[in-house]
Amino acid sequence: MDAIRIKGGHPLIGTIEISGAKNAALPLMAASLLTDEELILENVPALADIETMGCLLSHHGVEVGGKIGFQTSKLPPRKIVLKAKTVVDTTAPYDLVRTMRASILVLGPLVARERIARVSLPGGCAIGSRPIDLHLAGLESLGAELILESGYVEARAPRGLKGARVVLPSPSVGATENILMAAVLADGETEICNVAREPEISDLARCLVTMGAQIRGVGSDKLFVTGRSLLKGGSHRVIPDRIEMGTYAMAAAMTQGNVFLRGGQVNLVEGVIDKMQAAGVSIIETGDGFHVRAEGRLEGVDVITEPFPGFPTDLQAQMTAMMSTANGAALITESIFENRFMHIPELARMGANVTVHGASSLVRGVDKLNGAPVMATDLRASASLVLAGLIAEGETLVNRVYHIDRGYERIEEKLADCGADIERVKF
Repeated sequence: MDAIRIKGGHPLIGTIEISGAKNAALPLMAASLLTDEELILENVPALADIETMGCLLSHHGVEVGGKIGFQTSKLPPRKIVLKAKTVVDTTAPYDLVRTMRASILVLGPLVARERIARVSLPGGCAIGSRPIDLHLAGLESLGAELILESGYVEARAPRGLKGARVVLPSPSVGATENILMAAVLADGETEICNVAREPEISDLARCLVTMGAQIRGVGSDKLFVTGRSLLKGGSHRVIPDRIEMGTYAMAAAMTQGNVFLRGGQVNLVEGVIDKMQAAGVSIIETGDGFHVRAEGRLEGVDVITEPFPGFPTDLQAQMTAMMSTANGAALITESIFENRFMHIPELARMGANVTVHGASSLVRGVDKLNGAPVMATDLRASASLVLAGLIAEGETLVNRVYHIDRGYERIEEKLADCGADIERVKF
């Protein structure tokens, strides 16, 4: 089993290349089921979740070519070629779905194209129940007949899906993606209201348009879709990962460093940058990225996680780590998931002073953290522990780093290149 060992106290100075966004690449890969031609995706990150999705699509009959899967060596931006000439299996089995929640994204494309799909209920990080009821209600609105039994959801549309008005009770990212992909092959017009506005949604919509889909309202809270019988192939470049940007920006600030995030886009993380600047961090945008610099102790700032363009829930744990040694106190409120404070007991092992009150955590800044063995509980919690280790006195050993490999490409190498004393070790 792998772990990450860190000896803290080194400011990060240098350049970090921002990888393609995992949360954009996964639905884009699922979109390959909507065409029998080649879909070429560039800037795909080399991550465990990408490999899992590739294996799942292969099971359905998609030819997966190019560089794909988790890599430990430095590689240029990756290009993968996906071709679903024939769908050979419409069941997404438990063994392939259980480790990754995004597997549910094959449900919409499969039932839209093949008129039947059977997908195991998804797994992934344990950060709350995260039900898929909004996905299912949206597909029902499009005419799908649903059966839930034995841990699977089966969707049938014997006469094909039909365009309809779909109103999401809350702007769910996954539900928006699933319903949108189903709607592009539905017969007639579909109006999807109260959609999520995250950049990954717009990225998916732009790719679908390149493939021949007719979509209006991209970037707004309402999408209008005119269905087609089948999409064509296309080529698309995945947007940069805004969660990776935020994580490394906080790492630079915590260590009082000076880091250039090459490929970073400020417009994707404005809600994060506003809070970091309030904490005393300098952010300077350039044509191909942005610089992050901090000198002296940061100031405590309050944060509430919100849908885009607000502060993302996927950076809440990292923000807690950054605030752990800030001047004063910070109140961090989690409004998206109900069980996303599992990193706090581990941070407390390192000396952080954090008290949880319902959906909020009160972080009182301490003078220093101390290295300790800690256990990652989910993807973003693991990143927060790595960040804490960068500033802790002594040695920190982060266990269960298979979580971090799901969403961060070569994190230890990128940090080491900027001066961190960090390495991956095996036990």
